[in-house]
Amino acid sequence: MSREALAKKKCVPCEGGATPLPASAAQALLRDLPGWELVEGKAIRKTVKCADFLAAVRLIQQIAPIAEAEDHHPDLHLTGYRRLTIELSTHAIGGLSENDFILAAKLEPLLA
Repeated sequence: MSREALAKKKCVPCEGGATPLPASAAQALLRDLPGWELVEGKAIRKTVKCADFLAAVRLIQQIAPIAEAEDHHPDLHLTGYRRLTIELSTHAIGGLSENDFILAAKLEPLLA
């Protein structure tokens, strides 16, 4: 599925007991998400280097309303004063769901 098609979708509530995506499906969805990587088959991650600390904080502030609108929230790690790592996983199922890729696709224009 293309990044554009994913970005048009809406995250749906994911209940415990749902099956996480297999690694092969996750790899297929990652094809159109440049710079995102599969982490131990349970998460996807992208690290971006911002111009400075305030630019990194502004990026977090841009990510927050998108994540809130989708009701799907990434782990955000700001290190080295300007390096922001975004990690997505569906905690309720202990792995990846389509929601992770939908949110990544929606965030991608901010990260390019």
